[in-house]
Amino acid sequence: MKQSLFESRHQPDWDAFNGQLDALERGKADAQTCQSFAARYRQLCQHLALAQARGYSSHLIDQLQQLAMRGHQQFYRHHSHLGAQMIRFLLGGFPRLVRSEWRSVCVASLLFFGSLALMGLLTYLYPELIFSLVSPDQVSEMERMYDPDARRLGRFSERGSGDDWVMFGFYIMNNIGIAFQTFASGLLLGLGSLFFLLFNGLMIGAVAGHLTRIGYGEPFWSFVIGHGAFELTAIALAGAAGFKLGWALLAPGRLPRGEALRLAAGKAIRLVAGVILFLLLAAFIEAFWSSTTFASPHIKYIVGAGLWALVLSYLLLAGRRQHAPD
Repeated sequence: MKQSLFESRHQPDWDAFNGQLDALERGKADAQTCQSFAARYRQLCQHLALAQARGYSSHLIDQLQQLAMRGHQQFYRHHSHLGAQMIRFLLGGFPRLVRSEWRSVCVASLLFFGSLALMGLLTYLYPELIFSLVSPDQVSEMERMYDPDARRLGRFSERGSGDDWVMFGFYIMNNIGIAFQTFASGLLLGLGSLFFLLFNGLMIGAVAGHLTRIGYGEPFWSFVIGHGAFELTAIALAGAAGFKLGWALLAPGRLPRGEALRLAAGKAIRLVAGVILFLLLAAFIEAFWSSTTFASPHIKYIVGAGLWALVLSYLLLAGRRQHAPD
């Protein structure tokens, strides 16, 4: 059969199949369209095989291949609601992603937690070191926030319990702002993420060392141990996502830098999605639990230790077994 006759005979079928694809891709296909889709898809694949076997023009073969690929994507794609996708990501996808990026996560965690611990120890041993990072007014404010006699701990300690929702929103904006800075600055060849990880680690460590030295350690540590499991981990993961962007620019391998950055950004943004969830949980705990004084410090230490164990177990163990929907 000549190509012209082949095209004129089957062009209406191809046009009809293309219309079905358009409807499916827009999510506006009706039941009748879905019922006839499989038969039309098989017919198109047969026409593609005939065109290739008969040596028809590349223009026709390319047209049929494009339709076949679009049909394959619609026929075999996994249909699921957004809510189900989010649940799968939280239950398994996010911790698997963290483990797959363990190099960036380890480097970011070492820089952040290492600088925090080192600065805390140095400030405890050399009290005047606090003023190299924090102004005297800020030091006085920190001491007031974690005064053992304060009615509520943390920022705005004189607020009433009715203001907790306001503080919940404040903590969300503040924490997400820090995480976004740490992540997005990775585009500066990773140097921005390096700076913010070290800066935040040194600042938190200096405050922790100073308050522990002057005898305010119990209210401070009982305040931060709960939400810190999510908040501090999130900052380290945001730094890891930033490092992934920076490394794609520094060492793209055989790919063009733009393509390497695009591929790295896909995983980095998914990491940040998990970071945002951690920060939402941290803000809720900080506003409604950490700042309260009705629970004794020992209870807060027990709850905080449980939350740290929960976070570590989640990142290390969750999603080890993949099921068919994944």
